[in-house]
Amino acid sequence: MTRSDSPARDHHSLPDEIPEPRHIALSDLSQALTLGWRDFRRAPVFGLVFSAFYVLGGWALASVALASGQDWWLIPFILGFPLIAPFAATGLYEVSRRIEAGEPLDTARILRVVFEQRQRQIPSMAMVILLLFMFWVFVAHTVFALFMGVSALTNITSSPEVLLQGRGLVMLVLGTIIGGGFAVVLFTFTVVGLPLLMEREVDFITAIITSCRAVAENPGVMAVWAAMIAIWLFLAILPGFLGLLVVLPVLGHASWHVYRRVMAD
Repeated sequence: MTRSDSPARDHHSLPDEIPEPRHIALSDLSQALTLGWRDFRRAPVFGLVFSAFYVLGGWALASVALASGQDWWLIPFILGFPLIAPFAATGLYEVSRRIEAGEPLDTARILRVVFEQRQRQIPSMAMVILLLFMFWVFVAHTVFALFMGVSALTNITSSPEVLLQGRGLVMLVLGTIIGGGFAVVLFTFTVVGLPLLMEREVDFITAIITSCRAVAENPGVMAVWAAMIAIWLFLAILPGFLGLLVVLPVLGHASWHVYRRVMAD
């Protein structure tokens, strides 16, 4: 039983049955990306609107960091952005679901479905994502302080080459490894967990467990998918966050199709 186009059921509804995760191949990723690009071209306005919130958020963070003279803070935020990016795809899942099902792309209905998630399990998953992201920022700041010392905070903006030598280089390597660990955990929780919560009536703990099982069933393919997401998001951030206007919706739509291949009925 899957979620229909009707209003979200109340929290007393019985949970849906969950199919067993399937094994997929690298070719499925290629097909999912093709379909993701198709969905974006079919309904570009939705992708641009949903991703615009993240572009504006990136600009706001950059403005605050630059205005306060602490632009070094942009490093952990940029490296940690892939941690929160999956949540941006929730609205795009509904668009792809409608295209897949041949349902009309009614703006009011799509926004209603997204808005109704506040009464379901998506907010709980959002808290998990937010807490992991904030913990990553705290850990990144701690690593920076341990390796560079407080005195480096006033020099990093005028002498960025400090990061590419001695302790700075070690700090970047260690921070990248730690950040990668956070990203792997959150990817494992959300790659199937988030679209599952959108499509079916399940609790977020069950969604996380199911997502972990799906990754365990496809470790190699999921590792490639996670690397592709991280690299493309990082590259999309570099041109003033503007690349997210295209990359984020395409990856969001493609993530739905990856989910549908792993959790097909």
